[in-house]
Parts: sequence; C-alpha cells; structure tokens
Amino acid sequence: MTTQPIDAETDTGAAAPSDDDLITAWGLVHEAMNAVQPKLLGGITPDGKDMAGPWFEVLIRLQRTPGHRLPMSRLAREVSLSTGGFTKLADRLEREGHLVRENCASDRRVVYAALTEQGLDFIGRTRTRHVERLREHVLAPLGAGGVRQLASIARTLRDTSCGG
Repeated sequence: MTTQPIDAETDTGAAAPSDDDLITAWGLVHEAMNAVQPKLLGGITPDGKDMAGPWFEVLIRLQRTPGHRLPMSRLAREVSLSTGGFTKLADRLEREGHLVRENCASDRRVVYAALTEQGLDFIGRTRTRHVERLREHVLAPLGAGGVRQLASIARTLRDTSCGG
C-alpha cells in the first residue's frame, strides 16, 4: 500500500507550514534519529558490543529477506552507502563470518550478499535486543498509533523520493 502525501490545506484546514516550520520539522527528524539511534544499537550484540554504522541495517535486511540474500548493489543503495563503501563493509562482515558473496548464475555482473548460518544466528539474537529497545525508546513514547503514523510518514517520504 502506498500512502499519499498529506496536503495541509485539504486534510486539516490549517494553513501550509512556513519555511521556518519546514526547516524546524526536518531538523527535529534529524535530532530525533541522532538521539534515539545510539539507544537502539548500543550494546545489543550477543557479546554486549554496540552495532556501529550500517552493520545492523545490512544484517537485519538480509535476515528479513526470503532466502537471506540480496544483490550487493541493492543493499548498498538501501543503506545509503557507495558501492565502494559497501564493499568495505561486506569485507568486514565476511571476515566476521556473517555473510558470504555469491555470484548470480544468470548475470555475471550481479553479486549477492548472503547471510551465513553464523550471521543468521548473530542477527537473530541481536534483533531480539533491538526490538526490546524499540519498545522502550519508540513504542513507549509514541504509542501504537504513533508508531503506525511514523511508519506511514516514512513510507510516504521514501516512496515519493525513490520513485515508488
């Protein structure tokens, strides 16, 4: 389901936000992410370490994907890394034993990042801790309706920015 952008004039009857209101709103999004992100990823690994950078996002995307593998170029794009930056991250994740690279049988240009059994176990245990923190730092302050609204807003921004 794709949500439609909200038009302040027609949906609420209120005037459209001013330039300052828009700048403030977007700044608050950044401040909120910067404040909450360390609380969500701090000390969540099975050995109590933080999940730095996009490691968690890559592993959780692979864990939630049927077959636990995705093209490396798609993963790089989805976690906002350059191809070179993602290659370095994949190298580290591979050294840690969390993923392997697999060539595509039908297209030599495509290389998949695939979770290993060790990676699947690691992200499964890490995900449990992450969900506990999401409940504490996102669900508790926003409530169920707020979480659904947040997801709808984020989906709208993503879909209208990525071409749907």
